[in-house]
Amino acid sequence: MFRCHVCGKTEGREQVVSEVFDVDGKPARVENIPATVCAHCGEVVFSRATTEKVRRMVHGEAKPVKSVSMDVFAFR
Repeated sequence: MFRCHVCGKTEGREQVVSEVFDVDGKPARVENIPATVCAHCGEVVFSRATTEKVRRMVHGEAKPVKSVSMDVFAFR
């Protein structure tokens, strides 16, 4: 059963999401990741299998489907 580790609520929706990960100091965007998203606070949660697959992908087991430039802002 799903329980959000941020707000504690139990209602989640299965969705596909995109996330940007920091891989060796460089951003890597992964699209169409299956996830459970908390219906209350929007926290995104990946299964262990999905997390492992993403880790393998961004560390060389997959080739990027495209490359884009990205603007970077510093909040401070």
